[in-house]
Amino acid sequence: MYAADHRPTPAEYLAAERAAERKSEYWDGQIVAMAGATRAHSQIAMNLGWRLSAQLEGRRCEAYPSDLRVAAESRRSYYYPDVTVVCGESRFSDEQRDTLLNPSVVCEVLSPSTESSDRGRKWGDYQLLPTLQHYVLVAQDEPRVEVYTRQGEQWLYRAWTDLSAVAELPAIGCRLPLAQVYDRVEFAAPAEPEER
Repeated sequence: MYAADHRPTPAEYLAAERAAERKSEYWDGQIVAMAGATRAHSQIAMNLGWRLSAQLEGRRCEAYPSDLRVAAESRRSYYYPDVTVVCGESRFSDEQRDTLLNPSVVCEVLSPSTESSDRGRKWGDYQLLPTLQHYVLVAQDEPRVEVYTRQGEQWLYRAWTDLSAVAELPAIGCRLPLAQVYDRVEFAAPAEPEER
């Protein structure tokens, strides 16, 4: 599609992405194809979106699935979070209304292929979004929900690891019971220790 030494501009990426059959993310001139998701990943993302949507009903907030792109324009990056919440009026980069500029909450379901970027590059870019209030990371191989909450110029970190626990998103007035986040998700049994 592009010459090996060509770094596509954001405009070139968006034009190609809108015509593409498969989703790709964009990291400052680098296009990164997205892999398919596991059943657990898909179920957790669906549970998150459904639980948040139900709690936001009747309010000026909306939850979006992973088909809506989020722009971190200051870093020239575009991502597809697993679930995004916007409170207030959604702002988009152009009339296509497919690239969100003002998320209040971004949720990423971790996988072996994405965890390092979810905790690294993406998290660094998301922190620069002035509207972002919570960044939620959800493990798919064990019960673990991590929430970063904006506190002025700082981010407060909290993790929940028990299925009876409830993760809190106070900026949007939502709660995520881990039992509901992981509803219908089966975890692999721990490996048996080898006998010597």
